[in-house]
Amino acid sequence: MHIPVLLDEVLRYLDVHPDGIYLDATAGLGGHTGAIAARLDTGFVIACDRDAESLEICRRNTTSWAPRIKYCHCSFAELRSAPASLGFTQLNGLLADLGASRFQLTDADRGFSFSADGPLDMRMDRSQPVTAAEIVNTTDERQLAGLLFDYGQERRARRIARAIVRARPIRSTLHLARVVEQAAPRTGRLHPATQTFMALRIAVNDEQAQLDRLLALAPELVAPGGRIVIISFMSLEDRKVKHCFQALARQGRARILTKHVVKPAGEEVRSNPASRSARLRALEMSRS
Repeated sequence: MHIPVLLDEVLRYLDVHPDGIYLDATAGLGGHTGAIAARLDTGFVIACDRDAESLEICRRNTTSWAPRIKYCHCSFAELRSAPASLGFTQLNGLLADLGASRFQLTDADRGFSFSADGPLDMRMDRSQPVTAAEIVNTTDERQLAGLLFDYGQERRARRIARAIVRARPIRSTLHLARVVEQAAPRTGRLHPATQTFMALRIAVNDEQAQLDRLLALAPELVAPGGRIVIISFMSLEDRKVKHCFQALARQGRARILTKHVVKPAGEEVRSNPASRSARLRALEMSRS
């Protein structure tokens, strides 16, 4: 069962109006999209995702509200064209949930997780050419260590990169997880390969550049008085969102709605452990 993260908070901060136009930039399996659409009358929600397979599941999961939803396969860098292609000039709200979807994480064939053996893929858009296998097996040791440190905040990056290079070719997700675990044994609750897999996913999907593009485009797409709501799961992403929102507020272009970052309540974490690291920030575009 798909459980959208921070759903009540998303709906409250988006302030959904029945006749509004909203864009879910990360439709995923459709949890947030469906909840927004359920509150619309004459309005629409544009459901976007760079993962065509997830978007198809979203379509199936939101059939009850299909008349109020427009589906669009696109990345953050292509978001400008999505509303325009559907005849909408500006949005009343934009949502982005930056976490990987449950479908991506639990389908072994996608290669996002080491919970089951699968190919080292990790592409959110499977039409793009570069996979995790290519990065793992061709990147030189120094660059690989930098990638693991910068994107995964992995303190043992050099040791892990050295072990990966020596073990090449890395053939699958579990093979990579074993190599990392042998090089950097478990010291806490997380599996030793967790940060390595996260770093590779970010690199494969160019997630930092994609987020930069989203943060640049969102204020242009949202109308005065409209809301931008972003959920992040990593400090690297949350920091970018925080600094962007602060800059918009200093320029007088927007008003920050979340004085402090919003985190899931204990009850939500207990019922949906995947929400544990979610962080929500919201702002409203200035009316003048």
